[in-house]
Amino acid sequence: MNENTPLLGDADATGTTTASDDAAHRDRAIVNPATGAVIRTVADNTAAEVDEAVRAAKAAFESGPWPRMPRSERARHLLRFADAIEAHTETLFQLETRNNGRPITETRAQLSRVPEWFRYNAGLLATQRDAVLPGDGPYLTYQRRSPLGVCGIITPFNHPLLILARSLSAALATGNTVVVKPSEMTPLTTLALVDILREAGLPEGVVSVVTGGREVGERLTGHPDIAKITLTGGTEAGRAAAVATAARFARVTAELGGKTPIVVFDDIDPVVAAEGAAFAAFVAAGQSCVAGSRFLVQRGIYDAFVEALSARASAIRIGDPVRPETQLGPLISGVQRDKVLRLISTGIEEGVRVAAGGGIPDLPAELGSGYYVQPTVLADATMSMTVAREEIFGPVAVVVPFDGEDDAVAMANDNRFGLGAGVWTRDIARGHRVADRITAGMVWVNDHHRLEPSLPWGGVKESGTGRDAGQESFDDFTWVKTVVVRTAADDVDWYGHAEPGRLN
Repeated sequence: MNENTPLLGDADATGTTTASDDAAHRDRAIVNPATGAVIRTVADNTAAEVDEAVRAAKAAFESGPWPRMPRSERARHLLRFADAIEAHTETLFQLETRNNGRPITETRAQLSRVPEWFRYNAGLLATQRDAVLPGDGPYLTYQRRSPLGVCGIITPFNHPLLILARSLSAALATGNTVVVKPSEMTPLTTLALVDILREAGLPEGVVSVVTGGREVGERLTGHPDIAKITLTGGTEAGRAAAVATAARFARVTAELGGKTPIVVFDDIDPVVAAEGAAFAAFVAAGQSCVAGSRFLVQRGIYDAFVEALSARASAIRIGDPVRPETQLGPLISGVQRDKVLRLISTGIEEGVRVAAGGGIPDLPAELGSGYYVQPTVLADATMSMTVAREEIFGPVAVVVPFDGEDDAVAMANDNRFGLGAGVWTRDIARGHRVADRITAGMVWVNDHHRLEPSLPWGGVKESGTGRDAGQESFDDFTWVKTVVVRTAADDVDWYGHAEPGRLN
């Protein structure tokens, strides 16, 4: 079965030929996870094709117009890109929903913000100032920032377009050229986006896309002409990328796994907290690195919270993600669905109580081949249980009771990950205090998963290194040159002076 969803154009991953017309390509079926139907096929690029894409990007960097444009002109290009993306938003909403199974209402809310990242980085570029540094003596010292060169961006299946835009907009604004490798499961909106950028005036070779699985990612990450890798994915993938880039001292920004703690204190209405918890746990079917996956709830409201969260989970409408009434779609694949179900079974064996969900929902026949799991609440867990320690990446909320503030902070930090965290309390001093004590790259108080182009995104510990978005990401796509200019009228003659000056 093939849904025959077209992209905006017929170019393949490297923008040269249609994949099915080239016998050297191995084609990969791209599946709609809601139905199991094939949407279309996309090439698995070869190592030689990855090399070709990098060569084109290197040529565009070394001799093309993009890095040499006046900053104001490059900023205008980014603004045009934002307008062009906005003009194609409906196509992108529909395509991404069919490709990764996220409900159309969520996809629309997320992708409608993609142009913001291009506009934000255009603004940073247009207002960029080079630092003048203080120093003694007759010297003017200043810094200049230059683009790194060819950058590789490796994106995941869960938020393919938004995560790409976060890095791509900064890389382009600073004058780099880029080779993108999307998840082998969700390449369609990435390919469509590059078509949009080319139609809006992106010069040849500035952005290429290579598609395929692990081998393609390894070839790109290990390529000697790649100056920086930005990767969003699993911790082991990030570790491998760090090793590969370290061999040539290339830069790496890696947003990796998470096991986000949500701390709920007993000074808040448990129903209010449960409504926020439901969003944290079940948005994107729990397939987010910052998904609220372990809820640490103070004993005074523990039972009421579990009851309210279970009621909310049981009421979530599961179905075809293209329908506007659907609130929860499928997982990305049968492999991921089976992994989630195994972890739920492990939790039951270790003693959790299934307060809601726990299995595969009963759905219409046309969705019977989709990869669905019920929104699940596992109550009465302890921090030693597998489900409280390992990333599940599915619609599963694990609830653990705690006693006091110190207990909550210790439990929140008792994990190898440190990407995101949440705190729910009506005591504003406590909110600040606990947020400061939790070891995580991002902490939300009385909300979850809120982001802006100006907010640096990333984690600590095994959740990664570096930051996406914000001024930090913009700057990290450049290298700094310090220029020291002697302004004194006399000549420099170190050896001709009877009393040598200071040597720095």
